[in-house]
Amino acid sequence: MNALPVVILLTSLLPAAVTFFLPQEQHAWRNGLNLGGAVIKLGLVVVLMGAVAEGIEPEARLPLAPGLDLVLRADDLSLLFVSLSAFLWLLTTVYAISYFGEKPELSRFFGFFSLCVAATTGLALSGTLITFFVFFELLTLSTWPLVAHKQDDQSLAAARSYVLYALPGSVAVLVAIIWLEGLVGTVAFAAPPDLSGVDRWSLTLIFVLFVGGLGVKAAIVPLHGWLPGAMAAPAPVSSLLHAVAVVKAGAFGIVRVVYDIFGVARVQELGLGTPLAVVASVTILWGSVRALQQMELKKRLAYSTVSQVSYIVLGTALAGPFGTIGGLVHLVHQGIMKITLFFCAGLYDERAGARRIEQLDGLGQRMPWTSAAFSVGAMGMIGLPPIAGFVSKVYLGVGAVQSGELWVLAVLGASTLLNAAYFLPLLWRIWFLPPQTEGIGATPIPFAAVDERVPGLVVPAMLTALTSVAAGLFAASAFSPLGWATLIAGGAYSP
Repeated sequence: MNALPVVILLTSLLPAAVTFFLPQEQHAWRNGLNLGGAVIKLGLVVVLMGAVAEGIEPEARLPLAPGLDLVLRADDLSLLFVSLSAFLWLLTTVYAISYFGEKPELSRFFGFFSLCVAATTGLALSGTLITFFVFFELLTLSTWPLVAHKQDDQSLAAARSYVLYALPGSVAVLVAIIWLEGLVGTVAFAAPPDLSGVDRWSLTLIFVLFVGGLGVKAAIVPLHGWLPGAMAAPAPVSSLLHAVAVVKAGAFGIVRVVYDIFGVARVQELGLGTPLAVVASVTILWGSVRALQQMELKKRLAYSTVSQVSYIVLGTALAGPFGTIGGLVHLVHQGIMKITLFFCAGLYDERAGARRIEQLDGLGQRMPWTSAAFSVGAMGMIGLPPIAGFVSKVYLGVGAVQSGELWVLAVLGASTLLNAAYFLPLLWRIWFLPPQTEGIGATPIPFAAVDERVPGLVVPAMLTALTSVAAGLFAASAFSPLGWATLIAGGAYSP
């Protein structure tokens, strides 16, 4: 059982290694390898979920250097992230295969695609800070080629921007790790360090370095500038960045720092909880305001991500059981809803040439399944019941009351109104406005020629939309995202 985390990592690492060397024309081998790895990984994660539910926490150690091991360990929190990654990787692989068809440079794309997922998996299963940092850096190295995949000026500029933001963030995290481990020794998530001998100012500065460095990937304002530009990447990459990999890695890292390194009580003792909640709230509102100003669909969704991911950070900062549950469950809920929206945005682009808001008019008539899935994702982001986003916002609201931070209710209310303001007009255009008669997009596509008869693109979007509804309807189930988040919160606040 202890080898299981390593085997799960290999299900994406091995396909990545082999895919890089496959000839371009070997589409069937490449697709089969990546799909097979994704299916096996999901099955193994289900096995791992059963083991962790029974109190077993497998741990494997891999020698990295003399006296230094990579430690892979499964606990409740890591499983929440890795299960999301496994489920959405499978669907994104199906989507990407259908999206690209037989376009050039696919061996390179799917190689880095699988390497990115391997990095996310390793990061989720990291048992020590050093292990976390190794995979954190591998994630940067594997995602920038995906952003630059088209190799046009816009994509290359977006990739450079991503790296220019990511590298200082990595330096901040590395300095924090060296400083902290120089004071207390190796930091393992299974046994949080004893910080009682470290002075208050050192702890405060270390915390700020961690949050600042991880906040780059979590797209916290003002460290978010790389994310909207990264929308130059193809739709499968956008889906991966926003729902599975980069922004979630940053938010997940902040959760680890608060709960498994500092501990909730010490964060509050240092007076860091409220400032972190304020930063998250500013990001929530600013991202929503900027989304409202965007006329390109993917950029509107990108700024929505800036806003929505900070719900996770806000819940973490509230320092109460309900706030924690709300933040943790939103890590899953936001991923499922946002990947639905990006799947649909890719469909609108590929099958209708619609990239801008005004080009969505009447598409519900010709692309009803895509539009239905998009509507579910949008209404979930607003927080309408019974979709998963409603559950997240209710728990965050109750958490704000429980923690005595009543001002957070105003933030949640304002954010919900802004969510409605930038999503509902899209739904109105899709379902109620007449279609364009002179063609859609920069290269006009006659409206009669628009269709969505590509199961490999439509089915993943429908499945994630249905999953976001099921996560809301069956939230009371022990194995729902809410049930698992409740289990984690119980451990975080146990004596």
